[in-house]
Amino acid sequence: MVSVLQNVAIDCANAYELARFWSEVLGCPPHPEAEPGAAETEVVLPEGPLLYFNQVPEPKTIKNRIHLCLRPKTTREEEVERLLKLGATLVDDRREPDGPGWAVLADPEGNEFCVLRSESDRAAMSSSGD
Repeated sequence: MVSVLQNVAIDCANAYELARFWSEVLGCPPHPEAEPGAAETEVVLPEGPLLYFNQVPEPKTIKNRIHLCLRPKTTREEEVERLLKLGATLVDDRREPDGPGWAVLADPEGNEFCVLRSESDRAAMSSSGD
């Protein structure tokens, strides 16, 4: 017997608002019953586990030990700019001038996540001989 991953739980101060942010990031709807002030809610992903947002009283204080890594459908740079406009902040820029690397961002409550190179970024790098 094995276990099945049900959800990725994210502790937060405002479950509804953080779920709305991630809904925009991923282009996936929040749970149909999500409403402002809810102590918990979900973002429904088309495949895989749910993102489960749970309101907790204590604030985030240290770096996440587990985080989400995103592979954008546009370029990495376009996605970083889009996410910054949605309310993310740049925490650490690990992008290298010749293409490799990633950007570490934080959601509005400070939870870190990474934006990797897109498939098109990776293909362009492969075709350039790197």
